Amino acid sequence: MLKRSVKLICLLALFLFVAGCGKAKTTTAPAPQSAPKEPYKIGAIVDASGPAASLGEPERDTLKMLADELNAKGGINGHPVELIILDNKSLESEAVLAAKRLIDQDKVLAIIGCTQSSTSLAIVDTVTKAQVPTVSMAASAKIVTPVAERHWVFKTAQSDIIVANKIAKYLTDKGVKNVAFLSVNNAFGDSGLVNFEKAAQANGLNILLKEKFEATDTDMTAQLAKVKASQAQATVVWAIPPAASIVTKNFRDLGIKMPLIQTHGIGNKKFLELAGTAANGVVAPMGKLLVAEQLPDSDPQKQVLLKYIADYQKRYNARPNTFGGHAYDAFNLVVKAIEQAGPDRAKIRDALEQITGYAGISGVFNMSPQDHNGLGEDSMVMVEIKDGKWQLLQ
Repeated sequence: MLKRSVKLICLLALFLFVAGCGKAKTTTAPAPQSAPKEPYKIGAIVDASGPAASLGEPERDTLKMLADELNAKGGINGHPVELIILDNKSLESEAVLAAKRLIDQDKVLAIIGCTQSSTSLAIVDTVTKAQVPTVSMAASAKIVTPVAERHWVFKTAQSDIIVANKIAKYLTDKGVKNVAFLSVNNAFGDSGLVNFEKAAQANGLNILLKEKFEATDTDMTAQLAKVKASQAQATVVWAIPPAASIVTKNFRDLGIKMPLIQTHGIGNKKFLELAGTAANGVVAPMGKLLVAEQLPDSDPQKQVLLKYIADYQKRYNARPNTFGGHAYDAFNLVVKAIEQAGPDRAKIRDALEQITGYAGISGVFNMSPQDHNGLGEDSMVMVEIKDGKWQLLQ
């Protein structure tokens, strides 16, 4: 009897030991992880080199910063953004090649580009034929008009129609009647001339002289000598650096005393560096970024502008300029459209056209089927360069 009890106790102990060991080895299988979502590809074409590099470089840097920030927050609806930036070297032919690569090889959902009016216009046929929504960062009104022929194209820079009207009204308010007009010989300058002629007529201004120069010219004294000999009361220059800076220096060197008015094309540090003290006294209509701190707190853009300035300075140890601001708006408009539409080019285009009330760097955007720029004259302010700094004119 005793032996039988001992056997039972041993068997029970063995059973409990084995059961305990089995329990110790039991593990919970890890929950299956969902596969990473497919990235959304966005293309960008900028003038990161060549004559317009001072515009394209801050655009490139802004786009990189925004893409990194977006991906750190989880991307677009959980999809990481793959930003593909190509340099068109300030050349129209390179812009077309870049657009074709982004469309045919990279299969991007949308394109941001280009930096200049000439390169932006160069890719219109390509993106339209491929039906790829495209947001330009350039000024010419022709980029988005007539809208019926620009179904797939939008832009973030204020149209030169707005710029021309701001300049004409400013001159009229100052009592000016007769002006001289100098412009760069490309799409930007050509569009500026067309629209300033209309604005001048509407505001009772007479254009006494029209002169052109090339973007690569290094001396515009011959054109300015004609200005000095004319009866003009003010000179309007439509160009970007370095040409805009050279005109300014030549203007001062010739001792011309009349007001010198330029456009938002000079809205960067490069213009100030190249023109030096000759820049002082230049007046121009600008987006609000350059004078953000001087804006009233009630301005709907002020907080957006200040955040962009702070973020850019933190990353690049430099202040952003107007052109980086155009890239900022283009990227955010495209992201908003993809968030709403998903990875469908046609639906992204439709979503872009429906964006209203977006307070960006260039202004408060109100897109529509009739307006693929979405900005009004309140998106710009008149500024004057004083002691090498931008000063808001009240």
